[in-house]
Amino acid sequence: MTSMEVEIISRETIKPSTPTLPHHGTYHLSFLEQINPRTYTPVVYFYPKEESDSDHNPNFGDKSNQLKKSLSETLAKYYPFSGRIRDRVSIDCNDEGVIFVEARIKVKLSEILEHPKDEVLDLLFTDNLQWNDDSNLTVILAVQVSFFDCGGMAIGICMSHKVADTSTMINFINDWAAITRDHKADQYVSPEFIAATVFPQGEIPLLPQSVIDKGDYVSKRFVFAAPKVAALKAMVCDKVQNPSKVEVVTAFIHRCAISALKSNSGSLLNPSTLLIQTVNLRGRMVPPLPKSSVGSMVWFYAVPTAEDESVIELHDLVSQMKERMAHFCVTYAEKFGKEWPLIFMECMKDSRKLFQKQNLVVYRCSSWCRFPVYEADFGWGKPIWVTIASCVMKNSIFLIDTRNGEGIEAHVNLEKQHMDVFERDAELLAFASLNPSANIDYNM
Repeated sequence: MTSMEVEIISRETIKPSTPTLPHHGTYHLSFLEQINPRTYTPVVYFYPKEESDSDHNPNFGDKSNQLKKSLSETLAKYYPFSGRIRDRVSIDCNDEGVIFVEARIKVKLSEILEHPKDEVLDLLFTDNLQWNDDSNLTVILAVQVSFFDCGGMAIGICMSHKVADTSTMINFINDWAAITRDHKADQYVSPEFIAATVFPQGEIPLLPQSVIDKGDYVSKRFVFAAPKVAALKAMVCDKVQNPSKVEVVTAFIHRCAISALKSNSGSLLNPSTLLIQTVNLRGRMVPPLPKSSVGSMVWFYAVPTAEDESVIELHDLVSQMKERMAHFCVTYAEKFGKEWPLIFMECMKDSRKLFQKQNLVVYRCSSWCRFPVYEADFGWGKPIWVTIASCVMKNSIFLIDTRNGEGIEAHVNLEKQHMDVFERDAELLAFASLNPSANIDYNM
């Protein structure tokens, strides 16, 4: 790929189409949101040139204006998003607006898709907000719309995790797309702001905010095509009932990461490991919360592995994941709706025990699979690729569906010395491709 030139055409602040009502002037955050950092989660959507666009006069201006108008209308529905983070517990819904940047990219979209590079993808987000957790930042949402020489485009979005988890972010983007595509959709967009009611602070002491651990870490993208995911399932299905694709791919990556750790553990003697898997609480509670619930409504369950295990079987890891998930849901999540915050305090007490081992190495996995990320049709078709910016969080695994919904794109972050071993693991490479073209048919 030739060096990519980015020309910023305009920078605006988009305000909601109607003012926020006075009684909504302060938006109170839930307890789960109060302990979140302000980290900006980055996602970028790629769209090819429309057949109706002229080669010499692509419809950039019209598309940009459509996006700004519909964004303004969407913000009127999601009124806290155009406000500012006031403090740890609240949003000032002052309608100051969100950042909207329009850029021209002096390269063809096909070049980016054929050879995805982190340093190039980072240019598709504004103000270097991707994964930024600066406590002084108060804006909640920032958008960069980038138009390529070929007529294609990318929409890069950074949203503060303080206010939104993956479910909320994807719902917002899809609602924005629907309103752009069909203005009548405006009447069907009804986000529900219930997080602070469902998860109040109550008697729970305010916990320290989590901090992104940064250092000499490396992030790599691996793609598990649909047949490889099926093969991983086949490896464990005789000993594990109905393994999901997320379970088998997460367990497989975790096992390879442990192998890399133990082959190059340095001063750590017999390190023990812990896998932290995030859980969307909406469908796990009794009664379940609406999918349109706005906020950060995720917690986690932990899967420990013994430090003296010389060989970790894949089916054992998948079984442990299923057992820990079932235990978390039955013991805690299903009771959150009726017995919060007492049950949450018990959950925290139980979790702390797992973090008290010596020489403990923690891995974190967040799955975006099954979220409708490829449904964002703004009126010019669905995206041909959706991905995140290179992850900076220590020992993290991010999973997202491939376009066909059957494969998995995994972004893995490890300490450099461990990634050097991990990315050359023969078993890993038998099932996953290292940073392949985004144009590949992942059914093959």
